[in-house]
Amino acid sequence: MQSVAAALERLGELASSRGVARLAAAFAEAGHELALVGGPVRDAFLGRPINDLDFTTDANPDEILSVVEPIADAVWDIGRQFGTIGARLGDDVVEITTYRTDSYDGESRKPAVEFGDSLEGDLVRRDFTVNALALRLPQLALVDPSGGIDDLLAGILRTPSPATQSFGDDPLRMMRAARFASQLGFTIDTDALDALDELAPEIDRISAERVRDELSKLLLTESPRAGLEVLVSSGIAARVLPELPALRLEVDEHHHHKDVYEHSLTVLDQAIGYEKSRGTLDSPDLVMRLAALLHDIGKPATRRLEPGGVVSFHHHDVVGAKLAKKRLRALRFDNDTIAAVARLIELHLRFFGYTDGAWSDSAVRRYVRDAGDQLERLHILTRSDVTTRNRRKADRLGFAYDDLEARIAVLAEEEELAAVRPDLDGQQIMELLGVGPGPVIGEAYRFLLELRLDEGPLDPDVARERLLAWWAARD
Repeated sequence: MQSVAAALERLGELASSRGVARLAAAFAEAGHELALVGGPVRDAFLGRPINDLDFTTDANPDEILSVVEPIADAVWDIGRQFGTIGARLGDDVVEITTYRTDSYDGESRKPAVEFGDSLEGDLVRRDFTVNALALRLPQLALVDPSGGIDDLLAGILRTPSPATQSFGDDPLRMMRAARFASQLGFTIDTDALDALDELAPEIDRISAERVRDELSKLLLTESPRAGLEVLVSSGIAARVLPELPALRLEVDEHHHHKDVYEHSLTVLDQAIGYEKSRGTLDSPDLVMRLAALLHDIGKPATRRLEPGGVVSFHHHDVVGAKLAKKRLRALRFDNDTIAAVARLIELHLRFFGYTDGAWSDSAVRRYVRDAGDQLERLHILTRSDVTTRNRRKADRLGFAYDDLEARIAVLAEEEELAAVRPDLDGQQIMELLGVGPGPVIGEAYRFLLELRLDEGPLDPDVARERLLAWWAARD
């Protein structure tokens, strides 16, 4: 947390930048108010990078356009119905929104947008006091009607209006509370926590797309655990991601010191660590984090009590992949994300057979083939899934996976493993067998692929001989 003087100095430097200074001067000349608002002001006090430049004004959208168009390099009005105009001024991309006062009827999924008439009124309607900060331009006057600076200093998330009113107006703010708890490392105040518990069912009013976006933002924070724990303890997760709190009921057969819920959060923590340290994925990686969080969601449905009191979860990988697909579809995730997460969950147990005995080269090739373009994420997920406190066991699994990755690297260098395919293509198969396109070509292709996986690359002449022998035996 920076001092007020240091934060104002930083904001002053931003206000003097060419694009922002031009914008402020243009609004003042036109007789309109302009203020930098919300996240940029908050982050100046926290010493965080300032990215999005959001402004608010008493000008209506038509007036905003008339001020901005003459000075901007580009203007877009896709948010015009909500009072927002976007523009690019040199290196600065900005959004300018008319003062607002949202009107909620308690039933619709989105508020009706009504324009307000004062900066203070606009700020009071915002989600949390730490986001209800503004800097008037060009005066550089800080506006803080709700005590946001004090809450920044204390590391507290508090709503400007009573929490039950704020969350009742827009229930998505409850998920934003969880997200900011992770993103900023702040504590949610008691009134807001009580309101979360009381109003959790209201999240059902929010569209799946908005829930998805907020959940994704939470998962992409530096440390999502705190926010996820808020969602679970409040009952919100039971409504938007019920598979997560369901894990609290189960005990993991491999990790007796943790229940599956705690294990899954630890796997997520460790996956984020590997994601950063290995440097092989663009971080933060949403697919990686979804797979880590959801990798064991098949366990409640597959829990069985075996003779002797042992608990088993047979096929929870396959069941979990299906459950993940269903849940992510309900949340309107895109098809590529759904397919990747489901594939990782389906494969996350495959490695544990490696420690029972050395895999053949054929088994290693199949591991790589089945992982496809998810191989690096599978490496991270598998390593992260080791959460045992038994150091000897953890080291044994870690060394085994080191060995597997080394073998994959050697085979990849020798055989172009990332592009495993038969030694003859479809056209060559048709010419050799004297048949046209059809199911039999697919059968022949799969036969050659299995040869490739079992034996590695074959000389084309050898591949032809083996295919002809298969063809003769088939007849």
